[in-house]
Amino acid sequence: MDLKSIRALILDMDGVLWRTDEPIGDLPALFACFDELGLKCIFATNNSSLTVEQYVDKLTAFGIPAQPWQIVTSGTATADYLHEKHPDGGKLYILGADGLHQTLEAHGFTHSDESPLAVVVGFDRGINYDKLTTATLLIRGGVPFIGTNPDHTFPSPQGLVPGAGAVLAAIQAATNVEPLIFGKPQPAMFERAIERLGIAPQETLVVGDRLETDIAGGQAAACPTAVVLTGVATRSQASQWSPAPDLILPDLTTLADKLQHGS
Repeated sequence: MDLKSIRALILDMDGVLWRTDEPIGDLPALFACFDELGLKCIFATNNSSLTVEQYVDKLTAFGIPAQPWQIVTSGTATADYLHEKHPDGGKLYILGADGLHQTLEAHGFTHSDESPLAVVVGFDRGINYDKLTTATLLIRGGVPFIGTNPDHTFPSPQGLVPGAGAVLAAIQAATNVEPLIFGKPQPAMFERAIERLGIAPQETLVVGDRLETDIAGGQAAACPTAVVLTGVATRSQASQWSPAPDLILPDLTTLADKLQHGS
């Protein structure tokens, strides 16, 4: 890969820019560098717990200037699909954080366990047995099963903690039904990001910390990829990944240095 040909970045957030509320590196300086290089950025995350506006606020608080068009989440990808399928909205049984509820509500959907159009599962810190039971019974009764993303874990300052994929796995085990997924590595998020950037996939570097979602999805979208070792993936795992990512880097700061020097 010729780094001089890169004109845009699709950046994961958790494990790349921060761990929960702790920044990884000097983020204002990093994005000043990207701006000086003329690089467009899209922020693409499987974490559906915040709305687009909340992600803009979080990026801004970390010193990263961002606009709503730059944010793509598994929640917005899921909401777009459901809106296309049910343009008049309707009822959904939602397991997820307030951000997912608000994103779906903005598309005309309400939370209900009475004859919902689908069961939608995202990252939910308030998960409990009653919620799992209701979701299981609805799905076993024929209600479609949708997951925002398959991430089994979530990087935090304490280490890896259960993610949306862990909840999906529990419900799948109880129902024998596989969820329909809209987050990475599925193409919907990457297609939206590339369309918004208006730049060819070959000139758009996908940067993430998770091989099976960020890197696999970027590769499927025909983008060059870089894995950073500040989140989920280890160097050993990245080295064994096939096809190999174009870059394996300690962190985003190292990538900025390489982009500045074109190698």
